[in-house]
Amino acid sequence: MSDHVLELTSVDSGYGEVQVLDDLSMHLDETEIVCLIGPNGAGKSTVLKTVFGLLTPWNGTVAYHGRDIGGMAPEDIVREGIGFVPQTDNVFSSLTIDENLRMGGVAREEGLDEAIGQLYDRFELLDEKRAAKARTLSGGQRQVLAFARALVMEPDVLLIDEPSAGLAPNTADDVFGHVQAVNELDTAILMVEQNATKGLAISDRGYVLDQGTVRFEGPADGLLEDDQVSKLYLGG
Repeated sequence: MSDHVLELTSVDSGYGEVQVLDDLSMHLDETEIVCLIGPNGAGKSTVLKTVFGLLTPWNGTVAYHGRDIGGMAPEDIVREGIGFVPQTDNVFSSLTIDENLRMGGVAREEGLDEAIGQLYDRFELLDEKRAAKARTLSGGQRQVLAFARALVMEPDVLLIDEPSAGLAPNTADDVFGHVQAVNELDTAILMVEQNATKGLAISDRGYVLDQGTVRFEGPADGLLEDDQVSKLYLGG
């Protein structure tokens, strides 16, 4: 049986009549972190939206544990076992932390209180502020809440779109630490990250996208050391 928990094969996708992804193929193995990097407009976020059902692939397949989920509704994909933390609007600002977590588990049929309790045990800052409105949190704390909200359904794949966007360097480092902590829950992570160097530093493998297709791929440390990748995409 393949270890590929998620696999995209020859995927074309886009918005309206505008094609963004062009014959794109990649995979995510169980329990690993894979980072997508590349210039603005390369199609990185489009990959996540296509996997999560916000976009329907025009061609190709999006397979989860070998089953084609391309075009499924996002709520059904959540139930299958895939979570998504978008870059923006990833928490409900007017709701408390506890209410946010309960919204994240709205599709659970049982075990919601237990799942939320486990998340409070793992993310102590949320436990300490469970009655606080999400709008009172710092940027880094909001990201942690967004991770936790996506984990209420106990996914085995988590899609994360630019977790460090808009954060100060020290706060971004804390958020990357939480990404690694989530991965230690045996959750495979497919992450888009604008800070390519730091994103690759915590990843097992990486893909460099350009003009909607894969330009380079390989172990994360190999991409960090690749002169051509460094020159074109890492500012080296």
